[in-house]
Amino acid sequence: MKIATFNINNVNRRLPNLLRWLGAAKPDVVCLQELKAAGNEFPISMIEKAGYGAVWRGQKTWNGVAILSRKSEPVLTRTELPGGRDDDEARYIEAAVGGIVIACLYLPNGNPQPGPKFDYKLDWFRRLKLHAAKLLKQDLPVVLAGDYNVAPTPLDIYPTKSWDKDALIQPKSRAAFASLVAQGWTDAIRTLHPSEPMFTFWDYKRNRWARDAGLRLDHLLLSPALAPRLARGGVDRKIRGEDGASDHAPAWIVLK
Repeated sequence: MKIATFNINNVNRRLPNLLRWLGAAKPDVVCLQELKAAGNEFPISMIEKAGYGAVWRGQKTWNGVAILSRKSEPVLTRTELPGGRDDDEARYIEAAVGGIVIACLYLPNGNPQPGPKFDYKLDWFRRLKLHAAKLLKQDLPVVLAGDYNVAPTPLDIYPTKSWDKDALIQPKSRAAFASLVAQGWTDAIRTLHPSEPMFTFWDYKRNRWARDAGLRLDHLLLSPALAPRLARGGVDRKIRGEDGASDHAPAWIVLK
C-alpha cells in the first residue's frame, strides 16, 4: 500500500497538478491539506474520474483536509480532533482504508510567535498527543500523516538564520513533535533517510525552490503495529517545480 501526504495549497487551483500526479504516482491513499475550499467546492467529480473515493472537511478561504482512496471509498471515522470545543478550523479528518486508520492533519502554523497563534499551535499539539495516545492504546495500525508545520531538527531546514524567529523551528514546536514521536510512533521518512534533508516545502519567496532552500514539514508517523511493514518512502520533489505548483511536494511511503 502506497500512502502519501500532500499540502495542495488550494485544491481547485492546483487540480490539474494533483490529477497529473495521481495518474503518474498512483498512490493508494492520499492525505490532502490546505484545500482552501468550502465543503461543496471540493472537486469530487474530478477526483472520482481519476479513480479515487474521498472524504473531506472543507473550509472557505483556508484550511481544509481530505483523504483519498484509490478504487475504494474511505470509511469516515472522525472529522475533528477531540478536545477543541470552540475550535471550528478544519484541520483533522480520520478514516479507515484497507484495514488501516488514516489520520490526515494540518497543524497550525503558529506565526507570529509569541502570541495567540503560537499558543493555539501548542494546544493543538497537546490535543493531538492525547488522541494519538488513545489510538496507540488500542494497538491499531495507524498512520498520522500531514503538514505538521514543524521542521523537527536542524537537518530538516536548509542552512540559514532567516527562520530563527519562525514558529516552525521554535524549541517548543520541536519539543512537541519529539514528545509525540516518543509515544511510540515511527517517523517514516526520517527512518528511511536518516542523513538526507528530505525537504517537502519551499517558500515561493526569495527564489527558495531554485536554491533548494527547503524545509521538511510534512510527515508520516506510523504506529508500532504498522512500523514493521515500512518498505520504501520518499518525496516527489519534481512536483514542486511544475507550473502553478503548490509550495509543498508530496511525501510518500510504501507498506508491505
